[in-house]
Amino acid sequence: MKSLEQLTDSVFYIMAALTEPRHGYAVMSLIEETTKGTFVVGPASLYTIIKKLLAEQLIQLHDDSDSRRKVYVLTDKGREILLEDIERRKTMIHLAEQGLQRGQK
Repeated sequence: MKSLEQLTDSVFYIMAALTEPRHGYAVMSLIEETTKGTFVVGPASLYTIIKKLLAEQLIQLHDDSDSRRKVYVLTDKGREILLEDIERRKTMIHLAEQGLQRGQK
């Protein structure tokens, strides 16, 4: 299995949504609402990614008392990977902003 240590945008959004316990539909809704519909994760992609995140122990089942709505949350390892990816993305944005500023001169 491909490592999830460098996160795709879909994985990043899902992990960000799981900083608090949420079920799949709530994750999809939060992503769509937060991005104002510019980024949508469909159910097939969501549950494929959730399966990978579980296998890599980046998320864990938080509550399975309702068989139709399993609730997941980030693990400590997942939080660490998300924080590393946030820093990676900040570096990318900083590089782009500096380039744009230099390009305006």
